[in-house]
Amino acid sequence: MRILWVFSLLLCMLPVRASEPVTIAAASDLRYALDEIIALYQSEHPKARIRVSYGSSGKISTQIRHGAPFDLFFSADIQFPEQLYAEGHVSTAPELYAIGRIVLWSPRLDLTEVTLSQLNALSFRRLAIAQPAHAPYGLRAKEALQALGLWDALEPKLVYGENIAQTAQMAQSGAAEVAIIALSLARFPQLARHGYQLIPSDLHQPLTQAYSVTRHGANNASAHRFAAFMQSSEARSILAHYGFELPTRRVE
Repeated sequence: MRILWVFSLLLCMLPVRASEPVTIAAASDLRYALDEIIALYQSEHPKARIRVSYGSSGKISTQIRHGAPFDLFFSADIQFPEQLYAEGHVSTAPELYAIGRIVLWSPRLDLTEVTLSQLNALSFRRLAIAQPAHAPYGLRAKEALQALGLWDALEPKLVYGENIAQTAQMAQSGAAEVAIIALSLARFPQLARHGYQLIPSDLHQPLTQAYSVTRHGANNASAHRFAAFMQSSEARSILAHYGFELPTRRVE
């Protein structure tokens, strides 16, 4: 794994001669951060052609199992690329890139002084979370509500987004007054106009996020090159700006 990482880092340092396209499937919590990272990468490598689609990590995993032509998979939960690696659907062992956080957020209510434990005392009709069955951020929201003994009381008010970005959109559109979303989305300027309350990380399992090069992208040098760029100080700085906690970089 270390040899592969060093090889990828060397690729990242080389000029991009070819324009082999890279197709990325990424968890929706990365929507704004990864868009910025890709824009920065393409400013440094004008010939690079990168296409990205966002969704829930669980659904992307299923698509990869069924042969979807993605070159890179950025998951919100390391469990999914670990399973795919064990099954032979991705060609590189999962590489950590961030630790995610969840927040209580509303475009209609001031939640800056409201903790999750106080949520049931608020007057609202709908609470949006991502679908726990296949979206890691939704599962962590459920775990946090269960840890506080609020799940049973609030379940009748729950509405579910297919992924964490759709969950935020539900609150924006009025389909829900309150949502539990990714900190990385709440930090985006348009959403950051509304206050949020960070949910303590000890209420849920960590959102340990990782990426892998897929079997489809195994021979795509451009995919390996961009994967290595995710470990650069520039990419890490953008992730930190959006509220991601950064794993310690390896010293080779």
